[in-house]
Amino acid sequence: MAAVATFDRMWNRTTEGPGRERGMEYSSFECLTVERRGPVGWLINDRAEQLNAMSAAMRDELAVAWKELDLDPEVRVIVHTGEGRAFQTGVDVTEIATDGVGMERYRQSVEDFDLHFTAWHQQVWKPVITAVNGICAGGGLHWVADADIVIAASDATFFDPHVSVGQVVALEAIGLLRKMPAEAVMRMALVGRHERLPAARALELGMISQVVDPPERLREEAQNLAEQVARNSPAAMAATKRALWQSFELGLTDACRAGAQELASLWGHPDQEEGPRAFAEKREPVWAPPGAATPPQHSS
Repeated sequence: MAAVATFDRMWNRTTEGPGRERGMEYSSFECLTVERRGPVGWLINDRAEQLNAMSAAMRDELAVAWKELDLDPEVRVIVHTGEGRAFQTGVDVTEIATDGVGMERYRQSVEDFDLHFTAWHQQVWKPVITAVNGICAGGGLHWVADADIVIAASDATFFDPHVSVGQVVALEAIGLLRKMPAEAVMRMALVGRHERLPAARALELGMISQVVDPPERLREEAQNLAEQVARNSPAAMAATKRALWQSFELGLTDACRAGAQELASLWGHPDQEEGPRAFAEKREPVWAPPGAATPPQHSS
C-alpha cells in the first residue's frame, strides 16, 4: 500500500536506538526506513530479499520520503543507502512480469517525464549523499546520477542490464553523462549484464568520489561525511546546489547569469553575516535553520 502523502507531522524527542533520533515523525513505510541521526536524515531502501528492487509501492513511498526529509528542519543532509547485499537493482521485474499490468502502469508518467522517486525529481535542495552498498544495477543508477555526492563500499558493483532484458537504457545513463566519460557510459549501457564495474574503477571514472574499505564501514563513513557537510550554512548550500544543478540545463553564459542571481540572493541573509563574524571571532558559526527567509532585495 502506498504511503499517504501528508507532511503535517507531530514532533517528539525520543530516541530509537544508538544514534537514532526523531524530531519530525515520518510516515510509516513498507519498503523504506526513514530516520534521523543528529543533523543527518537517512533514507534506506528496505526490500533486502528482493535486492531492493523498486516495486510500485516503493516508488510511491520514495516520493513521500524525499519530501518529508526535505521538510524536516532538523535534517541538514540526506544519506541514501540500502539494506542487505544490494543498494538497488532497478524496477521489480518479477512484479512487472506477474501482476498483469507490467510496464504500462508507468507509461504516462514516463512519457510526460512526471517522475518523483529521486531527490532531483522532488527538487530537494538539501545536500544528498548516495552510499552504495553491494549491487547497484539498472534503475539503481538513477540515485547515482541524481545525487550530489556518491560514495561506495569497496565490494560495490555497477552495471546496467536493461538491454539484456529487452529494455531501453535512457534516463539513468543520460544523467551519468554529466559526471563521467561518455565512453564508459556507452559501454555500460550496451554491454548490459555481461560486465560489472567495480567500485575502484567507478572511482577512476568519476562516478563516485570515495571507496570505503572495509565495506562494513560504509554507513559510518557516510554519517561522518554528512556531518562535515552539515556544518555549513544550509541556506548557502541550497543556493549553491541550485546554481550548480541549473548549470546542467544552460549554456555557460546563461548558467553564470543564473549563478550570479543565486550568489546575490544570500546577501542580507543572516548566514551571510554570521559566517564572516564567526570566522573573525574564531568560533563555530550558528546558522539559521533551513528555510529561513532572506530579506527582500531592493533594486537600485
